[in-house]
Amino acid sequence: MARADRAFRDGVYVLALWTMILRKMANNKWLQLNLWIGLTVCVALFSSMPLYSQAILQRTLLKELQSVQTGNGVYPGFLRISTTVSASSMDAKTKEAIGSADRFVRTIPERMGLEALSFYQQRFTPKMKVYGADASAQEKQSQKTLGSFMSLSDLEKRVRLIEGRMPADRSDGIIEALVTQKFQLATKRRLGEELTVEPQDGGSTRFRVIPVGIVETNPEADRYLPFLTTENEDGFLIPFQQFEREFTQGGKARVSSMEWRLALNYEQLSLGKVDAFTQADREVRRYFKGKLGVAEIKIPASPTIASYQGKQEKLDTVTLSLYTPVMLMLAFYLYMTANLIIDRQKTEISVLRSRGASRLQIMAAYLLESLLLGLSALAAGPFLGVWFTKLLGASNGFLEFVQRSALKVSMTSSAYQVAAAAVAGAIILILIPAFLATRVSIVSHKQQTARLTRLSIWHRTGLDLVLICLAAYLLYNFNQRQEDLRRLALGSADLQVDPLLFLTPALFALGGGLLVLRVYPWFVRLVYWLGRNGWPPALYHTLVQISRSSGQYLTIQVFLIMTVATGLFSANAARTINDNMDSKVRYAVGTDIALTTKWESDAPPPVSPGAGGQPQSEQATTTVQKRVQYTEPPFEPFEELDGVQATAKVFKKQEARFSAVGNEKSGKTALFGIDTKDFGSTAWMKEGLLQYPINSYLNLIAPNPEAVLISRSLAEDAKLKPGDPIRVYWDSLDGATFTVYGIIDYWPSWSPLPSDQGSGKPEQPHLVVGHLGTIQNRLAVEPYEVWLKLADGTNSEQIYRELQAKKLQVTSLRDATQELVQSRNDPFRLAMNGVMTLGFSISMLVSFIGFLLFWVLTLSGRTLQYGVLRAMGISFPQMIGMLVSEQLLTSGAAVLIGVFIGNVTSMKFVPLFEMSFASKEQVPPFTITYQLSDYLQLYGIIGFTLAAGLLILGYRLTRIRIAQALKLGEE
Repeated sequence: MARADRAFRDGVYVLALWTMILRKMANNKWLQLNLWIGLTVCVALFSSMPLYSQAILQRTLLKELQSVQTGNGVYPGFLRISTTVSASSMDAKTKEAIGSADRFVRTIPERMGLEALSFYQQRFTPKMKVYGADASAQEKQSQKTLGSFMSLSDLEKRVRLIEGRMPADRSDGIIEALVTQKFQLATKRRLGEELTVEPQDGGSTRFRVIPVGIVETNPEADRYLPFLTTENEDGFLIPFQQFEREFTQGGKARVSSMEWRLALNYEQLSLGKVDAFTQADREVRRYFKGKLGVAEIKIPASPTIASYQGKQEKLDTVTLSLYTPVMLMLAFYLYMTANLIIDRQKTEISVLRSRGASRLQIMAAYLLESLLLGLSALAAGPFLGVWFTKLLGASNGFLEFVQRSALKVSMTSSAYQVAAAAVAGAIILILIPAFLATRVSIVSHKQQTARLTRLSIWHRTGLDLVLICLAAYLLYNFNQRQEDLRRLALGSADLQVDPLLFLTPALFALGGGLLVLRVYPWFVRLVYWLGRNGWPPALYHTLVQISRSSGQYLTIQVFLIMTVATGLFSANAARTINDNMDSKVRYAVGTDIALTTKWESDAPPPVSPGAGGQPQSEQATTTVQKRVQYTEPPFEPFEELDGVQATAKVFKKQEARFSAVGNEKSGKTALFGIDTKDFGSTAWMKEGLLQYPINSYLNLIAPNPEAVLISRSLAEDAKLKPGDPIRVYWDSLDGATFTVYGIIDYWPSWSPLPSDQGSGKPEQPHLVVGHLGTIQNRLAVEPYEVWLKLADGTNSEQIYRELQAKKLQVTSLRDATQELVQSRNDPFRLAMNGVMTLGFSISMLVSFIGFLLFWVLTLSGRTLQYGVLRAMGISFPQMIGMLVSEQLLTSGAAVLIGVFIGNVTSMKFVPLFEMSFASKEQVPPFTITYQLSDYLQLYGIIGFTLAAGLLILGYRLTRIRIAQALKLGEE
């Protein structure tokens, strides 16, 4: 009975608790809705990280596998295993090893987790002597035809008969076979005529063979794995079962080699199967190593697939780092909303505490309320995360989207796990204000609401100083690493990049904002003190309100500072990275298209070792003494290409030599030969790399054919200055003397960064730029590059078609446009653009919602205060002036502080992203890029937010009735 009573009381308590929770949520439905929106966006962001990394890497992996087929002409899922059989006879051990190998190969698709679309296998005997059965002794001696017995599984389905019939399995000792036309001509017999096949070692075994059909490749038989008869043309092709009976099991001839070929469905290869695929690859190679003989494993897609091991973890880390600013901003939004809810309920909480409710009971109620919101956000958030993921996949730049194929996104268990962890963290965050509120009694609560002058917990703990010191330390650490990268000519992979370096902007922005807000109330008090006898009533009231209750504005001010600062940082970082990566590609190419063509020369053809003719040593000596003479091909066809705006000849000699005439300094240098007018019209050069515009340097050397420009590294090493002579030569040339006219730091397609030439010590590269005509007249005529600048609206495919139509023999080509497309489709760059675009958009949206929420609730809490002011005679325009001045001194000041901190953060921390790229290839140097449109967008959104807030607050003021407000105060 007592147990039943206790259960009844517990049930009543639970029912009362749920009733109280639901009533509280209904009374604060708009606040609860805003809190739910924040939780849902938070869940969507976290769940989109694994979804995006998996989807984008999956698409990139499939595209790279398809490029294997485009580049090599091989199906991406192709797998070939060939091995010799070293056994001298077909004993039981060899037969078992062959059978075991067959069984192992059959398990490969399962090991790799891919379906086998096609499969066939072959067996071969050693080459044997072949002659006609009716051949005379003289013919037998002169006949040199060699052939082997070959088998092919599914023979009837894989070859095409062009003459004769398919072979039959005879029991009279005669073997019917298929042959290629080439081998049939080599036997000097017609179809149907008997041939004799005997081992080359003179064994007693003789085989009677009758070719009954001539076959060729049937490309339509298997589009994944066609059997090519041209690969093994010399031999007799017989059915696989007959070969097994006669040779593999019967032992009439030794099996000398075997081959298996598979076509696996590469479209089934997901990121989760990459490890299994690479493990199966290693197992295949390990199994066949020395198993039967010398094995050769060919899996063209293996290097591409292996390169994706660990990529998802790296991309997840980068994505998380990029998401950090917007996550911090969301955390502030959740905390601010939860704090506003608790502020409206602090009186109720303190009353419950005074009437005997324990802190645990109160926290249990808020925990259940948070769980309701969290579970509903967990139900909807991952699906919003799918939409976020597709949005990320469509990004082509910061706030730029293109119509590319949508990412194939599917929900995974890892996405739900990450989302659940996000919900748990968010619930803990929003319970903090409730926990702090339960510590306050009714008396303490009334005291705190009277005057909010106490320092916030952020300032009492010195969090602002800790964050700034931590960010400064990480920045110093980064600068030291970056100097090491440049000095030692290392790539970014040569040093361990700390992921925390990507978090420093958010830490610095938060610490800087808190530090300024620590000082800002004193600034407001100073303004108040300076004009305390002359301020108008509206401004006087505002200054008193802010100076006495500065703590109540801290959350919204930090929120706005983080929003503006991270928004500016995201915009500047994305613009900077995109601009630097595009500039890197354009600078490396130097123009839109750079190509080389075939030049006729008197160079002797390469002689293979052991070939007849003069001895190698004598030939090498002759080659050194005699220079190759080239014939320059016509250049007019390139000038006549449709869609080409400008063309230029650019001669490059990377292994030239220089000698300073005055001080005998000498060394290696790169030599560029150009026509100044054509080069200026064709080349691409980023502004700001040179002290003067590039055309000024071209105009400087244009009048004098002997004038040259030299790199600053050459000028410093050789102690040269403008006006000094310099001698340039290469190979056995006498050389020519030029005059230095200018010193340059960069030049299109030339890298000034030190390179390791194998000596272990980085060498500083040198450059000399001169007139092409002078170099050809005084040194030598050698092949040069052809640079093409395309007219607006012309695409690369059009140029390719014209080059092919004019039959211009292009030997190499670099297309800046195609390289830019490839760079922009890189998964890490897509992630960077997508995440920063998404973060910027979410920051602005949540900032607008949070701003309106804070000020609407603040105004609602001041209904009595505004009613009293109106009753005292304060006019409505003065009330509006109070609102405007309060907005300017709180939200407006926060926006200005955010702009300042955002710019400082960009200048100091945007170079962090240089660590993600190879520093030894980063030319031009990493520079910060600002775009006015980003600032205008940000200022426009913030201005709209402030204006909308003022209009809404002004409208709410007009709805306040003096009598109602005073009656509310009496109650």
